[in-house]
Amino acid sequence: MRWHELTIGTTEQAIEMITNFLHEMDADGVSIEESGTLNKQRDTSLGQWYERPLNDIPEGQAEIKGYFLEERELAPIIASLDASIAGLREFGIEPGEYTLKTAVVDEEDWANSWKQYFKPLRVSDRLTIKPTWETYEPSPEERIIELDPGMAFGTGTHPTTALCLRTLETVIRGDEEVIDVGTGSGILAIGACRLGARGVLALDLDPVAVSSATENTRLNGLEDQIQVKLSDLLGVLQADGTQAGGDLNVSVPVDVVVANILAEIIMLFIDDVYAALKPGGAYIASGIYENKEELVEQGLLAAGFEIEGRHREDSWIAFVARKPQ
Repeated sequence: MRWHELTIGTTEQAIEMITNFLHEMDADGVSIEESGTLNKQRDTSLGQWYERPLNDIPEGQAEIKGYFLEERELAPIIASLDASIAGLREFGIEPGEYTLKTAVVDEEDWANSWKQYFKPLRVSDRLTIKPTWETYEPSPEERIIELDPGMAFGTGTHPTTALCLRTLETVIRGDEEVIDVGTGSGILAIGACRLGARGVLALDLDPVAVSSATENTRLNGLEDQIQVKLSDLLGVLQADGTQAGGDLNVSVPVDVVVANILAEIIMLFIDDVYAALKPGGAYIASGIYENKEELVEQGLLAAGFEIEGRHREDSWIAFVARKPQ
């Protein structure tokens, strides 16, 4: 099978939005390569070893590749993507002097080549992400997340995912019921269970992500604790936060809601999250670039939340907000 490979050269700041654009255009796969310069600051606080090859991508820049079946007409995809990227500046996101280029590749050239760069990664005091194809001997205190992300977003190497896992570790105490909105590969749902959550409802509007999260749930032996469902945000719930139909593995309202998605999307359903939480429940909102911090903070406060804390990595922020008792 052959594929169109659409490569976007842009800034690291624009990665999240452009990745989202590609998914909205039904890309069959997305890969991200950031600068490999040795000058780039890496988090080694937990003894992480970064085994990544150098590349010629300038500091602060990135290459995002989207893959589309060869049978698809690429011209309208490029035109739509070009317009969407150019419009990012209206939202305070600078894509730089971005470039778009295309190629046609064989599936074997891209579907598995990225795996050589995905190594076991300790992301917090207790959580370590281990690719299913790697061997690794954990220490007694480590909790392992087995992961094969496939075509879905979320390997733990991006700052927002690692940040969200570390934030979860500060919130989960044991026996909580959790909703993970925009679950992607299922990494946060699995992480929550490894930290002691009793049950997680994992939601995503992308069928590829639902399939990936379901498989990763199975690989971790958590089928009895994690339920993966296709849903647009909290669409599986009623307006008052209770379930809209069908059996769910959590009782709404729940103890924790976590969402590692774009700030613009977070703003769309803050009231729905508030309704879905118990009094005293926690909302972890991540994926927020620093230029949207104040906007999200004001949205959380307006909905009735109390800001308990915020965690930072690079230019990304994760909020911990509480519904008052």
